Amino acid sequence: MTRIFGMKATRFGFGDGLIELGKTNSKVFVLGADTVNSVGINNFKDMFPDRFLNVGIAEINLLGMASGLAIVGFIPFVSTYGVFVSGRAWEQIRTTVCYSNLNVKIGGSHAGLMVGQDGATHQALEEIAIMRCLPNMKIIVPCDSIETKKAVIASAYIDGPVYIRYGRENTPIITTDNTFFNIGTANILKDGNDVAILTCGTMVYESLMAAEILEKKNIRAKVINIHTIKPIDEKIIIATAKECKAIVTAEEHQIYGGFGSAIAEVLAKNFTVPIEMVGVNDKFGESGDAMDLMKKYELKDKNIVTAVLKVIKRKNSTKHC
Repeated sequence: MTRIFGMKATRFGFGDGLIELGKTNSKVFVLGADTVNSVGINNFKDMFPDRFLNVGIAEINLLGMASGLAIVGFIPFVSTYGVFVSGRAWEQIRTTVCYSNLNVKIGGSHAGLMVGQDGATHQALEEIAIMRCLPNMKIIVPCDSIETKKAVIASAYIDGPVYIRYGRENTPIITTDNTFFNIGTANILKDGNDVAILTCGTMVYESLMAAEILEKKNIRAKVINIHTIKPIDEKIIIATAKECKAIVTAEEHQIYGGFGSAIAEVLAKNFTVPIEMVGVNDKFGESGDAMDLMKKYELKDKNIVTAVLKVIKRKNSTKHC
């Protein structure tokens, strides 16, 4: 049975991580783009006003200023809505940050459908794809607020650009302070060998719920939290494919170019098995209650179960390499 240790939005975990860093690392500098309160960086602003700047609704300037701070030795963290920082400032991220491999950390808040009523214009469903194609960029999609805090702290101590994806709504806390976290290393949350569910972000909880449903059907599903999408943990993906011989991916993102595509690339090069992808299927989001949207766009535990049953059927009728 999956244990839930409360409910908290991952955006607050992002802010918690910054405060921890602010207390221990004088080089950490935070910049916002007029969404300071909503993305969880307001407490850092209040505690460390001399290491905080609000540049206003100017995402291009946000990345330019962060790049300058990185050049002179600071560790700048920028944060605003993921759809804006990845879209409006993508050229600056590509050419100024990544091309020069600058030590800039980017927080993409309000990711996925869980933005709810803000609608399609504010729902970042494409940024994993457009960030992971950039050389030097690392991408982390934490599963809860505690893991988000750990991701923020860990990212400060690795060199180069990092993109951390997080959300607005309260979501279940399923890890603890003692849960192992290392950038680039996936976590096995539930063991099984009939099928593997590889997942990230909000879909980790849904995947665990799906595994419990499957257990009642005598299907043992391995659930792996692959929080780091780049660099991805190829070793555990390949080993899992060889053991389970059937994979389902689950993400709160477009299925094209995102997390599922990253998994498929690893499998195509190393060990091909049947794979099914749960994600947003080539559609824009819309305004509505966050949970209603997750149901409408088929991102719930029952949709993962359906994908598992389909991939197992394929597994049983296919010879594997």
